[in-house]
Amino acid sequence: MKFKQSLIDNHSILLQAHATDWRDAIRLGTDMLIASGAVEPRYHDAIISSIEQMGPYIVIAPQFAMPHARPENGVNRTAFALVTLDAPVTFDGEDEPVDVLVTLAGSSSDEHMEGLMEVTKVLEDDDSDTGVDLDKLRACRSREDVYRVIEAALGLIA
Repeated sequence: MKFKQSLIDNHSILLQAHATDWRDAIRLGTDMLIASGAVEPRYHDAIISSIEQMGPYIVIAPQFAMPHARPENGVNRTAFALVTLDAPVTFDGEDEPVDVLVTLAGSSSDEHMEGLMEVTKVLEDDDSDTGVDLDKLRACRSREDVYRVIEAALGLIA
C-alpha cells in the first residue's frame, strides 16, 4: 500500500499532538491503526517491548522515529500512521529528541521493506545534512498539507 493512500484510508494523521513520553507518542500512532483495523492492540505492546529490550532502534534519523514491529505481532494489513508532536520526546539512550513519527505496520517482510523505502523517499532532502527534511511535515497543519508534501516528494506535483 502506498503511504499517502494508507494515511487516507486509515484516517491516520495526527498533527501537533501532545505526548507525555516516547511510549505515549507511539500510542498516538498505533491507536489510529488499531481503530482502523489495520493492527491489533498487541502490535503496540510488541513495539514497546522491542524498544525496551533492544533500545530505540526505531529512531532512524535525528528527530524522526519509525515505530514498527514484526508482521506476526498483530498486523492485519499494511498501513502507516503519521504523528507530529507539539513538543519532542526523548527515547532512553538517544540524545536527539523526536517530534515526527511514522508508524509502519507491514503485513509481510516485503511490504515492510517497501513501506520503509517509500517513507524514506518522502523524507529525503538533498539540501539537508541529515538527508531528511522533517520541516515540511512539521509545518503541516491539515491532512491536505500532508498529502501535498508527499505528492511533491514523490514527484506527483511540481
